[in-house]
Formats: sequence, C-alpha cells, structure tokens
Amino acid sequence: MAFWSAENATKAYLSTLKTDQRTKEPNVAEFISALAAGNNARKIAVACAGAANADILVALIAAANETRGQVVCVLRGIEELIISKKMLEPSEIHQIRFVVGESSDNILISDHFGEADFVLVDCNLENHQDIVRKIVNHHDENARTGGVAVVVGYNAFSRGSWRFSDGRKTQFLPIGGGLLVTRVNDNGNYNQKMMMMNKNNHHHDRVRKSHWVVKVDKCTGEEHVFRVRVPRGEAIIEA
Repeated sequence: MAFWSAENATKAYLSTLKTDQRTKEPNVAEFISALAAGNNARKIAVACAGAANADILVALIAAANETRGQVVCVLRGIEELIISKKMLEPSEIHQIRFVVGESSDNILISDHFGEADFVLVDCNLENHQDIVRKIVNHHDENARTGGVAVVVGYNAFSRGSWRFSDGRKTQFLPIGGGLLVTRVNDNGNYNQKMMMMNKNNHHHDRVRKSHWVVKVDKCTGEEHVFRVRVPRGEAIIEA
C-alpha cells in the first residue's frame, strides 16, 4: 500500500455497484470497496461477529480484483461459515479464503490480520477493541518490514471510538452503520483522498432519500452514473 489510486477506487466502487444486486442503491459496502482499492490493498482481511455480510464480501472481492490482491474472511464457527457461503455465488466463494477461529487469537493476528494492509473488523464483536489493538501493535512492531495499513471498524454506531494510549488518531465516518478508520505506520498523516470521499458521500444530515441510476448510452456504450437526491421534497440529480 504505497499510494492512493483514484482509478482503482473508482473502478472498485462501480464494479461493486454493478455486481451487487442485493440492494438497489449504494451503501457502506461500496465505500469500503473504494477505500480498500484506492489504498492499493493487496491482502484484505475481515473479522466477522457472526455470519459474514455478503454485500461487504462482494465489495472486498471487487477491490481485490483491482489490486490483484486476496481476501481472507475469519468466522467464529462452522455454522457461520455455512451460512456465509449460502449467501454468496459459487464464483464469489472461490475468491475468498475462509478461516474458522477466534479473531483475537494471536496466531490469526500474526498470520492474517497482522500481514494484511487493509483490515475490516465488525464492531459487534464483544472484544473488537482488543482485536484492533493487537492488530495495530503487530503492525507497529513490524513497521520496518511492513507498509502503511488501514484498519476499519464497521457497525460502529453507538459503540464508541477506539482509544490508543499513544494518542493515535481514529477517524469516525457516519456512513452506513458507522465506520472507524485508523491508519498504521503513516506517521499520523491521514490520506486526504479518503477525507474527500467521506465529504462526497456524507449526506446524512441533509438528505432524506437518494437513488442511484445507471444509464448506458446506446450509441457509445458508455455508462453514466447519477445520484437522485430528494431533500425536503425537491429532486436534485447529480452526475
């Protein structure tokens, strides 16, 4: 993860938008996909509290396809594994490495989360803060050999922010169920592109509804994506 790629972020976002037919409009999964791909993540790992979120897994696959990376999904038990696979297409299952075990296990931290440059942690895990601290500490201890990593907590609303004794900053993004973003080994310099993504996607306070429309030009074959916003009874179309 050496630099921000706006091209990867855009491609992953649109790829997730087109392939994920489970919802009719973009949600937090598309943002996560763009964030992972934009940061050029080559190894992506996700820690789930229960069965995996199918939308998020599809989004991570889209990001990995852009960066030629791989996705590892850690589940707590066999039952969660079976349920998770039932929600995915066969082609999607083959693009994910599933691991069964406790995300807080030191071996899993070392072999999977500690080696990943983009980590997603479900804040519904009771010990999610301890898991995040272990991941961050592992990256800090291996700072000479590892690059910048991004650790993201999802389902963060009402869970409170992560706190680090060294004053490390965590950014809260009010997108979807809420995201907590911590960058590791970047000397405290947050990626300004991510800030712009949050600004562009943050309609939480002023928009009641939104609908995304994808139109294909019959003559050129080009795709055009539009967001239709409806704040206070007025329809606004954004390209």
